[in-house]
This record gives sequence, C-alpha cells and structure tokens, in this order.
Amino acid sequence: MTWKQMFTSSVGKKLVMGFTGLFLILFLIVHVGLNACIWANDGGEMFNKGAHFMGANIVPRILEIGLFVGLLLHIVQGYMLTVLNKKARSVGYAVAYKDGSKWYSRSMAILGSLILIFLSVHLSNFWFPNRSSQGLSLGGEIDLYAKMKETFSGADITTVLTITIYLLGCGALGYHLAHGFQSAFKTLGVHNKRYHQMLAAIGFGFSIIVCLAFAMMPLSFHFGWIQ
Repeated sequence: MTWKQMFTSSVGKKLVMGFTGLFLILFLIVHVGLNACIWANDGGEMFNKGAHFMGANIVPRILEIGLFVGLLLHIVQGYMLTVLNKKARSVGYAVAYKDGSKWYSRSMAILGSLILIFLSVHLSNFWFPNRSSQGLSLGGEIDLYAKMKETFSGADITTVLTITIYLLGCGALGYHLAHGFQSAFKTLGVHNKRYHQMLAAIGFGFSIIVCLAFAMMPLSFHFGWIQ
C-alpha cells in the first residue's frame, strides 16, 4: 500500500484510524495518570511537579506535536470514513454494523463531534493559557492546579456550564472508547474470537475507569473534595 493509498483508500483510512486511535489511548493513560495527582490533596504540589516535567522537557514537547498531528488525522479520517460509509451504505471502520450492534458503534461521528467540542473548551481553558505563558521556552508555565481550582469552583452559570460540558465530553469519550478500543485492534488484525472478547472486556473496563476519573476531576474541585 502506498502512502497516498493510506490516506485515500477505505482500507488505508481504517489503518490510520487504528494506529492513531491506539496512540491517543496511550496519551489518555498518561494524561489521566498525571491528573490523578490532584487527589494527593497536597495543594497541587505533586500535580504541578508532573505538569512542570511535561512542559519543561523537550521530549514531551516533541511528542505533543505528534499528539496533535495524530488527533487531527484521527478526526479527518473518521469524518471521511463516515461520509464514504453513508454514500456506499457499507461497513464502518473495523466493526460491521449488524442487527443488534450497539448504538454507540453506529454513532462514532456524533460522539466524536461532542468530544471535539469538549476538547476545544479544555484546550482554551488550560493548554493555550499555559503555552502562552511559556512562549517558546521550556518552563515558565502557569500554576495549573490553581487554574483548575479556579475553573471548576463556584456556582456561577459559567462554571456550571463548563462542568456540564466536561461531563458530557467524558460521557461521549467513554462510549467512543467502548467501541473504538476493540475496533482499533481489530482493524490492525487482532480479530479472532479469543482475543476479540478479551479486548472487548479490557476496552469496556478502560473506558469506564478513564472517563470516570476524568469526570471526577472537575466535580472534586467543584464540591470541595480536595483543597
């Protein structure tokens, strides 16, 4: 398969979706692990140290570029596959839509759109202000723990709306992962019954744990469960 076919053919698009999906899953593991440091309840010391490491070292910053490239490819190829599938009335990426298939496996584009809205809010709240503070340097970032506390504390309409968007985004991400986790492996060739059932179970558990952890973060600040 040529590079052109990787981005233009149906099979190539599915492979790109599979590879980028696995890359984004690895990112989620790192991200949720770092964010879980807020529950050390030490005033953000552990969390800010982790955030400083990610922002003040060249390797994570380079990987950050790859992350955005992978995310963009995942979004573009996903929407292109959705359009092709609707035109051809054929199979969506990796999993055939049979009678009895889960609704979320048939609604990946809708769930992806909700996640994109959530990401836009999340990046505007944290990533852009932090990188603007840093400029081109490594270091000089803002106090992200204090920023999280400021964003999610209070009972004003803006805070409530922000938390609502986060919770909806986490819910959409959970359903997206419940299908996408096993679908990515299936696209890359892991599709016998034994591995399929195992990956389906792992993917379902992963989607619940990761998305519940992300959802609990704004709620923990909002209800004062952490200081």
